[in-house]
Amino acid sequence: MLINAIRGQLFNQESVLIEIRDRYKLFDQVKKQGFVYYVRGRRLIGRGDAVYHCMSRTVNGERVLGPRHREVFQKMLKAAAEFSGVKVLTYCFMENHFHLLVRVPANDSVSDAVLVRRYRALHPQPNPLQPLSADNLERILVQGGAEAEVVRRKLVDRMGSLSEFMKTLKQRFSLWFNRTHQRFGPVWSDRYKSLLVQGDSRSLLTVAAYIDLNPVRAGIVADPRDYPNSCYGRAIRGGVFEREGLRALLPKRAVSLRRYRDVLFSKDRPTTAGSSLKSTNPSSLNLPSGKLLLTRQPAFTSGRVLGSLEYLQKVCSLFRSEMKFEISARGPTALVGFDNLFVGVRVRKTRRIGLGDRMS
Repeated sequence: MLINAIRGQLFNQESVLIEIRDRYKLFDQVKKQGFVYYVRGRRLIGRGDAVYHCMSRTVNGERVLGPRHREVFQKMLKAAAEFSGVKVLTYCFMENHFHLLVRVPANDSVSDAVLVRRYRALHPQPNPLQPLSADNLERILVQGGAEAEVVRRKLVDRMGSLSEFMKTLKQRFSLWFNRTHQRFGPVWSDRYKSLLVQGDSRSLLTVAAYIDLNPVRAGIVADPRDYPNSCYGRAIRGGVFEREGLRALLPKRAVSLRRYRDVLFSKDRPTTAGSSLKSTNPSSLNLPSGKLLLTRQPAFTSGRVLGSLEYLQKVCSLFRSEMKFEISARGPTALVGFDNLFVGVRVRKTRRIGLGDRMS
């Protein structure tokens, strides 16, 4: 009986491995069609040129991020973005959490010169955790061979990936924070939340304004330009990194600071939609549309995908047909006060799911 039990366990393990292998084949097929489903945390990950609103909080929501911490975090953000090839459109750092709006490009081929430049931005000097210097990396790549191919593949796989970008950023900050305060343990309460945002002007400008108005909603400042730890606040002070991010909000035309300030102060906000639409925040129904982003909108932080109804239907259709996932009955939900903006609140697995059952 013991031998039969062991054989049964081995058979089950082999079946699981075969099942996981087949699911990864499906995963690779769907990647080529434009979207990927990131299993852990139920995140929707778009391939190609995709935009995300990302957020993460400290453990227990403790207010441990002082001015110095936020300065260091901003420098690490620039380095991680340069290495990953990610474009930071806007951001806001608070005492116990942060918001990012980032555009992740397709993971196209990267030349060795670009690879060395990106590596040097993240690792200007060798350290115990990363002993390989940028000069030695360049030498290995020039020499070629099997070692160069392994190193090249390992680095390129970390680029053009939202998951790797957030991991690099948060991990590096946690190491610095613990070393500085002579402590150990996690700094962040969880991995991160991400909202896939449609790349049209209305969706991007609305989410960006929501992020930069965070200190106004918290009652810290009356004008977002007075908050130094936001992208808009630094851009007003002449920050080159921040100005480039805001100008890149819309892919087809640059956004000036004056134009963006109009968005922040309601001159370009969406008009109120019909009262029959569902709202994720019923208490905002009686508020003018210009004040909507000055109230907390849970859909912008707890949703999975945001955009027009057509965009959400396209995403839902893809996941139902290819990945056997579906957006639950709670979405798409119309956002009251935001013309033609909808949010998919939750992704759930159907019983005949292929990818992800045993991998989450």
